Amino acid sequence: MKLAAAAQMRELDRRAMEERNIPSIDLMERAAAEVAQAALDLLPEKPSKCRAAAFCGAGNNGGDGIGAARLLFLMGLKVRVFLVGDYDRLTPGAMEETGRLSECGVELEVFDPQDSAQASWARGCQVVLDAVFGVGLSREIAPDSKFAAAIDLINSCKGAVVAADIASGVEADTGRVLGRAVQADRTVTFSLKKIGQAVGDGALLSGDVAVRGIGIPASLVREVRCPVQTVEADFARAALPPRKPDGHKGDFGKLLVVGGSVGYTGAPCLTAAAAVRSGCGLVYLGVPNSIWQVEAAKCTSAMPFPLESWRSGAACRKALPAILEKLGSCGVLALGPGLGRHEETAKLVREILVQTEKPVVLDADGINALEGHIDILDRRRGRVTILTPHGGEFARLGGTPADDPVGAARAFAQAHGCILVLKGHRTVTAGPEGNVLVNTTGNSGLAKGGSGDLLTGLIASLLAQGASPVMAAAGGSWIHGRAGDLAADALTAYCVTPEDVAAAFPRVFLELQEKGR
Repeated sequence: MKLAAAAQMRELDRRAMEERNIPSIDLMERAAAEVAQAALDLLPEKPSKCRAAAFCGAGNNGGDGIGAARLLFLMGLKVRVFLVGDYDRLTPGAMEETGRLSECGVELEVFDPQDSAQASWARGCQVVLDAVFGVGLSREIAPDSKFAAAIDLINSCKGAVVAADIASGVEADTGRVLGRAVQADRTVTFSLKKIGQAVGDGALLSGDVAVRGIGIPASLVREVRCPVQTVEADFARAALPPRKPDGHKGDFGKLLVVGGSVGYTGAPCLTAAAAVRSGCGLVYLGVPNSIWQVEAAKCTSAMPFPLESWRSGAACRKALPAILEKLGSCGVLALGPGLGRHEETAKLVREILVQTEKPVVLDADGINALEGHIDILDRRRGRVTILTPHGGEFARLGGTPADDPVGAARAFAQAHGCILVLKGHRTVTAGPEGNVLVNTTGNSGLAKGGSGDLLTGLIASLLAQGASPVMAAAGGSWIHGRAGDLAADALTAYCVTPEDVAAAFPRVFLELQEKGR
């Protein structure tokens, strides 16, 4: 699904009005009808027994809310409409909707943060409409303003909250909260879903997001070029490499995993297990000789072998020839899970990255080894390098994901010619060409040590089997998240372990295959 930025939506509206001669008020009326219908769908009983409060700004988004409130009134609800702003700033469309509301016998009231009667009415409503700010908001909301007071009041209401186009206070392009934001139960967004409804805090505050048309021709919507999209099941299905019925293990990819150290024996084992479970034909596991016997006992499907190590239990640079020799017969390297942060181990990582031409999936301490040495990553431009950092690891590489994960991931991937899988509530995959894919699966049950190791093995496995780098990265993220969702459904997010997630992989693959028939 396309994810649009605010500027793209403004341009789409302009083209609809100027090139297709669609009156602005017609677009507003259709938007109002969609918001009103969403509100009706959330009512606990028939409209005549319910009441609604609408909080509307002076812009066109406010006009959508005013129009929706009028339609709810005509359907039998008791309605009050509060203007969070000034009458003299009403746009022509909002002014027209105000007049139509007045003709029905309902007047637009100025919102007064000190008016306890207004607050009491709103808190007693079964549904509340949020139309204070639209997608154009880009400034922080002052904490002592009436806008902040209106948002606080909306959030204190017990009734269902329906946001028109976007939850007020959420920045459309980033998902960050501009001081304060409405917590919506449902957002009715128009024509295209917005970036800020899929990432950051906006993904949590938007509730159920429904994309609705408002009369803009589909041909215009299709012409909107969105470099940001969501990853859905169809994408994940396409990431699964075909399997020949008469194939043998050598036909389904050979992967080398290098990781592990004393105290971190689980990480490389999980990575290797995920790779085997997701279809890779042969998985080799290079670990320090100090833990080799542990890994040999743990792994039944992957093939561990020992590497030279320090007395500290971490791999050392003397392991380089053995790693490169084994990598010569493999198609992909997964490097870093549990490797440790010994400086000599970090030097080993950097030497491997420089010397191998093979695709590399770099995770955990493999990523940490690049701190202060980002030039090593730049030297791999033109070779496939997939990095899978969480926010802390990304920050050590100079990234700043907190406020704008999409923008930060895109900038990093383009600057360094790599594929970046920025892990988080909504994992973001960015490619070197500037395209960004936002994952739609996953839950807090994945917020446990070992989950990232599974993801590394899954991505590397798909890559080794023949998936394109971006497909492997983004499709793998979706499969990993979906497996986490299935595990949480069965066990709760509290009780899910990485092993449970890996055990759910087969159900995800079955779902994808069945839906593809």
